[in-house]
Amino acid sequence: MTHPCAGRGRGRVAVRAAASTEQAQRKIPQSIHDIDNGKILGFDADLSEDHPGFRDEDYKQRRMWIANLARDIVPGQDIPILEYRDEEVETWAKALEELQHLFPTHACKEFLDAIDTLNFQPDVVPQLQDVHEILQETSGFAIRPVAGLLHPRDFLNGLAFKTFHSTQYMRHFSQPMYTPEPDLIHEIIGHIPMLTNRYYADMVQQIGLASLYATDAEIWHLTKVYWYTVEFGLVREGEEVKAFGAGVLSSYGELDHMKSGKAEIAPLDPWAKQPKMSYKDGFQNKYFVLESFEEGAELLRKYSKEFIDRENEFN
Repeated sequence: MTHPCAGRGRGRVAVRAAASTEQAQRKIPQSIHDIDNGKILGFDADLSEDHPGFRDEDYKQRRMWIANLARDIVPGQDIPILEYRDEEVETWAKALEELQHLFPTHACKEFLDAIDTLNFQPDVVPQLQDVHEILQETSGFAIRPVAGLLHPRDFLNGLAFKTFHSTQYMRHFSQPMYTPEPDLIHEIIGHIPMLTNRYYADMVQQIGLASLYATDAEIWHLTKVYWYTVEFGLVREGEEVKAFGAGVLSSYGELDHMKSGKAEIAPLDPWAKQPKMSYKDGFQNKYFVLESFEEGAELLRKYSKEFIDRENEFN
C-alpha cells in the first residue's frame, strides 16, 4: 500500500499520480447530500451465525425494519422517533449501568463532563433526533441514520461535512454487553458524548476532510487512523491515560483491559503504518495516546492538509 502522505521523492510522485488517475473516475462530494448512506457492509438481513440474534427471527425483522427507516431519510429531515420495546430498554439499562461503574476512573474528563450534561437515564433510550439537536448546539455536528456498517469511504466522507452516520437499532437482549457491529448503545454512549467537545469534533472532521481526496489505498490507512483515535483512542491526564475512543467507552471489557497495563501504549503518528485492527479476536494489543484534544486536532489538521492540497487536481 502506498504510504498515505509520503513526504518527498518517489513516494509523493506515486501518491499524486494515483490521485490524478482517480480524479477522472471519482467525483468529490460537495455536501452531505452527495454521500450515499446505502452501501452497507457486513451484516445483512439474515445476520451471520456468530451474531447473538442469528436464531431470533423477531429480532431480525425488528432490526431490519429500523434499519430500513434510515434509507429514506434525507439529510436535514427530522429523524423518526422510535418506541423501543421493553427488552430493548432493559438492554440499554444494563449496558449503561455496568459501564457507569468504570467511567469515573477510566474515562477522560471531557467524556465525564459530557455524560453528566447529557444525563442519560436507564429507563429512557435516547432518540437520535434529540442527540442530533444537542450536537448541533455544541459542536455543529449532525446525526444521519444509517442501516448498518457503512462503506469506509462514505462514512469518512460524512465526517468532512460534520455528519456522523449512526445506527438506530439495539443489540440483541441476550448479550447486553456485547455487539459484533455498531448499534445504538455503541453510538449513544461511545460516540455522542465526545462529539459535543469542539476540539474533539474538529479532530474527527480532519480525518473526514483527508478522506475526500484520498486514494482507495489511502482510505484503508485513514480507516485505521480513525480506528485508533475515534474508536480506541486514549488521552493523557497527568500521570494517567484515560479513554476517549467509543470502542473503549462502550465496552466494559475493553475499559478494564485498557487499564490493566497488558496493552502497549504509544504516541499517535498518523503518517506511520498502523497495526492491524482487531474486531473479534479479543481486546486491543496497542493503544495510541494524545497529549490533549487541542494537540490531536492540530496534529490531524497538519496530516489532512497534505490530502486537501490535492483539491485542484480534482477540479
